[in-house]
Amino acid sequence: MSEQPTPFRQFIVKVHGRCNLACTYCYLYEGPDDTWRDRPAAALPSVLDRTADRIAEHARAHGLKALSVILHGGEPLLAGADTLGRFTAGVRDRVPAGCAVRAVVQTNATLLTAQNLATLARHRIGVGISLDGGLAAHNSRRVDHAGRPSWPAASRGARLVADRFPQSYAGVLTVVDVARDPVETYESLLTLHPPALDLLLPHGNWSAPPPGWDATGTAYGDWLCAVFDRWWQAGRRETRVRLFEECIALLLGLPAVTEALGLEPFDAVVVETDGTIEQVDGLKSAYAGAARTGLDVFGNSFDEALRHPGVAARQAGARALADRCRACPLLTVCGGGHYVHRYRAGHGFRNPSVYCADLQRFIRHVAARLAAADAVPVPSERGTP
Repeated sequence: MSEQPTPFRQFIVKVHGRCNLACTYCYLYEGPDDTWRDRPAAALPSVLDRTADRIAEHARAHGLKALSVILHGGEPLLAGADTLGRFTAGVRDRVPAGCAVRAVVQTNATLLTAQNLATLARHRIGVGISLDGGLAAHNSRRVDHAGRPSWPAASRGARLVADRFPQSYAGVLTVVDVARDPVETYESLLTLHPPALDLLLPHGNWSAPPPGWDATGTAYGDWLCAVFDRWWQAGRRETRVRLFEECIALLLGLPAVTEALGLEPFDAVVVETDGTIEQVDGLKSAYAGAARTGLDVFGNSFDEALRHPGVAARQAGARALADRCRACPLLTVCGGGHYVHRYRAGHGFRNPSVYCADLQRFIRHVAARLAAADAVPVPSERGTP
């Protein structure tokens, strides 16, 4: 692996730092890091303008042919669809000719209207939706600040995108909940007609394990295997499931860029509403200040952020992993799992993932399905931690 840092290609921009929901499990607003309280609710035009300059500067310095801008929050639509459009247009105007900018807003869907969606479509901004499933019962913990359910508004917004703006529909992001039936959850999401699903393991670690986790069990791995079998056996691709496709690609020896699996260097960076440059939000689930870099877009370039020790560790591949991980036959597929899930208080991040057993269960299951299709051999058990 090259010693040169991998340039950032994903720029997560916090256009609004507050949320109109108060989800009871939110690691960002209910977790150990409360730095959001001291930041402005919305990014000022000067912050967005300088961020666009810095993104273009980085693209030019590294000759990037493509990059992604993820408009995030909080709830980014609280900033207004016009603000998102202006910022995205500003980035596209500044980057070098030949550099494609893919823009996506990640929203809880409650503020999606025909007018907002028309504005987003005009500016070629995709719409990613965060939900806990496709039924009201799945989203019972996604409530507003008065405790009222968000599902009626969120489901209307999701169906509006699917029915009237399919060209803007980027997909649905769902955090795995082992208390919910896996196949029911998957099939309920299909009713929203997402072009892609992101199934994410909840942020937990050895010092703060995820809900329903048992050190002797594989509840999360079993959940993913059940959904994989339903998806695999459908006879047609009902939707993309990125975790599944990336696992298959890695088992086949193909490249796959994902935060959850594999050894590819991570290439995302965050800009907060005050212009602060930070590492990804998931780190905030570990401890207060874990995402901090001490940099900002007014005084620092993204190249300086690349040299931050935390970013360098995310790009070090197998060298950053625990000895047990480096000896594992699943190393090139698992990649140690999500960096955030390796944390243990007093020992940092150089540990196996808290989901180690779950990931082994899932990866071996997918490998067995591929082997049955004569696509790939099942990995050996030797060296398994």
